[in-house]
Amino acid sequence: MAAEWVGTAGIAPMTVLMVVILFYIVMGCIMDSLSMILLTVPVFFPAFMAMDFGMDPTHQALWFGIITLIVVELGMITPPVGLNLFMISAMAPDIPTRKIFRGAVPFLLVECLRIAIIVAFPVLTFWLVDIVTG
Repeated sequence: MAAEWVGTAGIAPMTVLMVVILFYIVMGCIMDSLSMILLTVPVFFPAFMAMDFGMDPTHQALWFGIITLIVVELGMITPPVGLNLFMISAMAPDIPTRKIFRGAVPFLLVECLRIAIIVAFPVLTFWLVDIVTG
């Protein structure tokens, strides 16, 4: 039903993609990655596949999977509640949590840049694979 609604709502595919990316980042702050993927992919994937991103269905499905995994893991290191940051804090109790959060900022920025490149140029995601497989 969600796929049908998104397909008929007339919402731009990139707008839906940005909403899904933001949703995963926020959810990654409070939920572990496996649970998040198991709960959301059955809803988001059919809706994503109902939209036209200008690529064949196989590439589009793989592109969704790649973006999903990157963004889920990005959410896991996003302050203020990034679960992986608290795990690091528990493993290194002598380092203040604030310092651990500051140390994650460069990784957040690079990951955001990587997501922007993958979203802006989806062909880069499959460039090497397409060359190897012919």
